[in-house]
Amino acid sequence: MEKYKIVVATSYVRPEFLEAVAPYCDIIHCWTTPGPMPEELLIEWVAEADGLFVGGGSPVTERVLAAAPRLKVISLPQAGFNEVDLAAATAHHIPVGNTPGALTETVAELAFAITICAARELIPANRYVTSGEWQRSGKYLVPGMDLSRRTLGIVGMGNIGVSISRRARAFGMTVIYNNRYPRRDDDIRFTTYVSQDELLSRSDVVLISAPLTDETRHMVGREWFKKMKNTAILVNIGRGAIVCTDELVEALRHGDIAKAALDVVDPEPLPADHPLLQLSNAYVFPHIGSLTERTRGDMFALSARNLLQGLRGEPLESCANPDVNYK
Repeated sequence: MEKYKIVVATSYVRPEFLEAVAPYCDIIHCWTTPGPMPEELLIEWVAEADGLFVGGGSPVTERVLAAAPRLKVISLPQAGFNEVDLAAATAHHIPVGNTPGALTETVAELAFAITICAARELIPANRYVTSGEWQRSGKYLVPGMDLSRRTLGIVGMGNIGVSISRRARAFGMTVIYNNRYPRRDDDIRFTTYVSQDELLSRSDVVLISAPLTDETRHMVGREWFKKMKNTAILVNIGRGAIVCTDELVEALRHGDIAKAALDVVDPEPLPADHPLLQLSNAYVFPHIGSLTERTRGDMFALSARNLLQGLRGEPLESCANPDVNYK
């Protein structure tokens, strides 16, 4: 049996993926350098490819797709798909597989964990102990903010947002949300849809759980921070470029908002001397929302199934552009 030809355009590949595709696919090119690969090289590589496995920011543009006449499917081992020009892929009738369902609970756990870290000042408290200051001073007197009887505003009430809302309600929080449209299903029956302005003015924690799109890019900036409480915490587990980083630094410095807890930033990774990292009220984490052994294994196994299904002309188990998913 002749094998499908695939290109691997990311240096991060787990055994779950390689073992699943090996009987059916030959990897004709594989990117091994950390970070995204150059567009021009990807254009060269995809000329003979039946399938493309991509991640880490490698750009799948209209130019790339136009250079790939045999391409049947694109697969990503992640929920986000902003490195792929989805409109162009749809125009070329190429389904794009992603893995949102595999990481929902894990990302929700991380989102709530970093919210607690910021609210209760857990990292400074730990540093107080490890620096020896506890032994010298005897008392830690930096008060945290309790989450019970507070309001959590979720921007982007997808599956991860719903999972976060369950955790928040268990902590005694009121949950409100803003979406492109109100949801009508039972999953959000204990939450309330509000306008964006009402969410910003009411929330003690504003949590970004939206995808990066043309509409959400740099959506969170100076005007948002002016509408938020000056005691509020901003949490971002969506994509870094949803937030204007420079304007966030300004808001944190001037006390427009109290704190930020960020698992995603822009740029990513941040330079070590970046102004955001110099702020004691900014909690920055290295994009670890889905980073557990089980979840990453599940994500790569699903991305392999998506790839093989697309190569066979079958519907993808998870497809970011369902209008062209095979029937």
